[in-house]
Amino acid sequence: MATHKMFFAGLGGQGIMLMGQMVGSAAIHDDKEATFFPSYGPEMRGGTANCTVIVSDKAISNPVISESDCVVAMTLPSMLKFEPTIKPGGVMFINTSMIHQAPKRSDIKVYEIPVSDMASEMGNPRIANMIMLGAFVRVTNIVKADHIEEVIRDFFGAKGADLVDLNLKAFNYWQE
Repeated sequence: MATHKMFFAGLGGQGIMLMGQMVGSAAIHDDKEATFFPSYGPEMRGGTANCTVIVSDKAISNPVISESDCVVAMTLPSMLKFEPTIKPGGVMFINTSMIHQAPKRSDIKVYEIPVSDMASEMGNPRIANMIMLGAFVRVTNIVKADHIEEVIRDFFGAKGADLVDLNLKAFNYWQE
């Protein structure tokens, strides 16, 4: 039995909550238990935003965590705040388009990915979160990539095929 605890963190407007919701939804597609616990700063857009996600094979008794297996940090303040929470041997994903210093820890695996730059190269800066989500899913295997793709189709389907295609392309953009 496995339980995975993670933080997704950045600024409001970066799609932080959407990443967390999609991981939780994909876990449910895989018949796992999942919690999603959002936290916002005083401003919605541009203020701090983070969420806790837990995915488990067994019932989850508490959605609040102080220690994580994985952290996705889209901004420097997020990296500085959540790096200390990662268990030794855990994983951190950082958006090097906005974070220009390395994490201090040497006992964790760090993936440095310039997702904001990559999204701009793709012609839409708003899809940086989907590129990061793709990297996160492929590295951690906490949820299945095809289940995230189902969630993307469900979420963006009502908004049009163009948004579905764009987000699927972004999700599949990063290659290790």
